Parts: sequence; structure tokens; C-alpha cells
Amino acid sequence: MKDQLSLLQTLSVETDSKIVMLVLDGIGGIPHPDTGLTELETAATPNLDALAAISICGMSDPVMPGITPGSAPGHLGLFGYDPLEYYIGRGVLEALGIDFELRDGDVAARGNFCTLDENGIIVDRRAGRISTGKSTALAEQLCGIDVEGVEVIVKAVKDHRIIVVFRGEGLTDKITDSDPQRVGFRPQTVERLAVDGSKMAEAANQFIEKALHVLKNHHPANGLVLRGFSQKPDLPGFSEIYKLKACAIASYPMYRGLAKVVGMDIIRTGQTVQDEIQSLVENYRKYNYFFVHYKPTDATGEDGKFERKVAMIEELDRVIPQIQALGPDVLVVTGDHSTPAVMKGHSWHSVPVMICGAFCRPDNVNSFNERACLYGGLGHLTASQIMPVAMANAMKLEKYGA
Repeated sequence: MKDQLSLLQTLSVETDSKIVMLVLDGIGGIPHPDTGLTELETAATPNLDALAAISICGMSDPVMPGITPGSAPGHLGLFGYDPLEYYIGRGVLEALGIDFELRDGDVAARGNFCTLDENGIIVDRRAGRISTGKSTALAEQLCGIDVEGVEVIVKAVKDHRIIVVFRGEGLTDKITDSDPQRVGFRPQTVERLAVDGSKMAEAANQFIEKALHVLKNHHPANGLVLRGFSQKPDLPGFSEIYKLKACAIASYPMYRGLAKVVGMDIIRTGQTVQDEIQSLVENYRKYNYFFVHYKPTDATGEDGKFERKVAMIEELDRVIPQIQALGPDVLVVTGDHSTPAVMKGHSWHSVPVMICGAFCRPDNVNSFNERACLYGGLGHLTASQIMPVAMANAMKLEKYGA
């Protein structure tokens, strides 16, 4: 994969053409047992379908067939990085997403407030998606927890999400998560994954134990789980590889953090899709690559709300003409992974993708959904292959070889 990035860096050229990559988080689904249709197949999407008719379409594996990706690997693939070679932990992404200044040696973890029953079993991994205001108040209480030899900093992110940053000498991210990522289980004890991980594992377990004591009377947020322990990574820069002036428009902090790690500028935006489109319009002349992230398709899928996910797809469909009106030379529409509402979580299923531009070779696909895109001209590719195809269609890659 390093060879691919090196090749792309060699072939990439600066041009005025513009690429918009619209990522519908968790867009892929599987058929509902009552209808035999996925969320995309159920939704009324006249604009996405019209775009598919003038695009080249296909299916993409975020990592590789059969592997269920997290959000970070899913997006790294879309940016052209091999997720098996380049890894960024969730904790770092959440921290950078809220502009927390990580120091060298810090270990950051993504935290979820959760609901525990009387036996300490997780019954809701998201504590009913409590408000950011409630999380902020609870995070302030947890900041007072004393852990021997380690400073612990807790900050609210959004809704039930927080970051927990461990700061001190001799810390490492080579430890396991406490989050089983399933209901019906107890939070797990953090274990070391390397010889030098004992201090970090002990600090994490000590913090969690004291945090549970603080939270015990704060139902539904009477529990806490941590995952994605990580330290700052060192990745080749997105703009240096592709010779692009790139920006990210995302309402959720984690995706801003991911874009920041690879070197994109972060455009502040509001919480709605219309806010994001307005941010795109306002900054369209300043950049030539735009990563636009749409979260509701993933959140509704994780909550198992099939009809709500359908409605969120239809909401997104309504803004497609506004993006097309800007006249991007290449418009990519895809997802970072599948989140079937039937499964209430991420899955290994491939994701539909379409690429529209003046130099694309349109196929016979006339609908943007999983079943239709199976027959598209792009065929079945990995997510890390999407960016080179987008660059080529934007006339941003020189010829390889004599």
C-alpha cells in the first residue's frame, strides 16, 4: 500500500478541478425481513438515482471482504490509505475532533456513558443518548478522579460520548478495551497487550472503578465504557500525496479529528445537512477537495430504526441538486461501511459507490442502491481504490510509465 501512495504522490498534479466526496455514514443495509428491501431500496431517492444514471457505479469493501470496520478504518480507506497498514485509534480521533491538544505520550480513549442494571450488566451502550449538556456535567465530575501517578482529563464530545486522556510517564496504548460493544455483558477489565502495558492498564482500571462509584446514582448514565486507547499517529499527508487543497465538512467531532490527522483543513459547520451544504457553498472557491460527512444514516442504523434511516436517506437525497449546482468536476457518493438497521450495528457488507464526472464511463445502473450497484462498471473494489479513480476522472493523475 505504501507503494500505491508513493505512486500516487509521483503521478498527482495540481489542477483547478474540484472533487466532492460525499460520505453517507453507514449507508449500506441488508433486506428487511418483511419487505425484502434494504433501506436504500426502500427510500424514495430520485436525485441519487438520476445521478447514478450518469455515473459509473460499483460496490466497495471498506477493508477487505468479511471484515467489519470501525468508522476510522472505513474513512481511511476512502482517503486512499490501507486501513490494515495505517491505524488510528478512536480516542485520538475524538480528542482531535474537539480540538483537544494531545501531547506526545498522551493516551486517549473514547468513552461512552452507558446504562447498567442492578447486576452491572450493560443494557444500553449509549445511556439513551443523553444530551451533550448532561455529558458535560458528568465529565466535570469525573475530572476530579485521582489516579496514582497519572493525570486524567475528561471532556464531553457529543451526546453520550466523552474522551478520557491519560497523561504521565511510561504510558502506552497497547491495552484492551473495557467496552464489549454489546449489551448483555459486563464492562471488561482492561488488560495489557504488551509487557510495558501494565501501568496503563492499571491506571485505566483504577479510573473506571472510581468513575463507576461517581456515576452510580446518575441513571441512565450510571456506567462508563472505554475503547480505542490510542496515541498520536504519523501518517503521510493527504495533501502532499494528492497535491490537493483539501477540507472536511462534518458535524460530528470524530470525523473532524480523522480529517485533521491526515492534514485536511476543518470547516466549522452546524448540525444539520443543510448547514453542511451551506458550509460547502461558502468555501467552494477556496478548496479543490471536499470531504462532506453525513452521520444520520449511521446513527439510525445503529439504533435499529429502519424507517428512520429511510427518512434520513431521503433527507440527504433532497440536497443532491444543491451539490450538483456547484458544478464539481467529480462527485463521489458512497459510505464508510454498512450499518444495517436489521443488525443494529456495523457489518461486513460491501457499500455502494458512484463516481460522476465528465470523463467517467457511465454504465447501465439507474438506481443508487446495493442491488443495482452490484452490476456497475466499477465492479467490486476496495475503498482505498476509490480515491485514485476519482483523481483520474478529475484529470489529476499523469500517465504511468513511458
